[in-house]
Amino acid sequence: MLDIQHYGSFILAILVFQAIPGAGTIAILDATARHGKGAGMAAVLGTIAGDFLFMVAAAAGLAAIMRTHPMVFQGLQWAGVAYLLWLGAQLIRTRPGAQEQKRGRDRSPWVYFRRAFMVSLTNPKVILFFVAFFPLFLKPAASTLTLAVMMLHVTVLSLLYQGALVLIGNAVALRLATFPGARRLATRFAGLALVGLGIQLAAGVA
Repeated sequence: MLDIQHYGSFILAILVFQAIPGAGTIAILDATARHGKGAGMAAVLGTIAGDFLFMVAAAAGLAAIMRTHPMVFQGLQWAGVAYLLWLGAQLIRTRPGAQEQKRGRDRSPWVYFRRAFMVSLTNPKVILFFVAFFPLFLKPAASTLTLAVMMLHVTVLSLLYQGALVLIGNAVALRLATFPGARRLATRFAGLALVGLGIQLAAGVA
């Protein structure tokens, strides 16, 4: 298709990348479990928006600037660590009745879009992934249009995969809702997972 080489492998690589659990997946499932499909889809759009910014930045050569100025790159990494740890701690500290008391305020999809968007931006290494990923499937004479089509592929497949994740997550959340304390345990588990991801990222930065 256009100047994309190994098209089948290109599609498979995108799906494999999506299937790897990460902070974005946790943000989507947490939003879905707390307030259903609407919140989950808002989180999906947030993660896609963050990834899209990374793709645009990669195409614009921002990764080269970050490699030239390693302090900027490292600063973004530490900011990502801090945000993941803070968000994870907030979820862990949720009191038994606090989540229900905040339900009205947290119901806005914008809350979950913003949270997922920020979580997506906490991993600046993603930009380096896209810098290494796109050239693998570009023919030597590829045009700028080809790169745009590749970005569109990533965005659409991400939307489909993460949308399916929301539907599955919502079905699981509805089943868990019948068990006392299940939502609280799931929220705290999500918090621990985010803290773990933050620690893992910190180990890579140090």
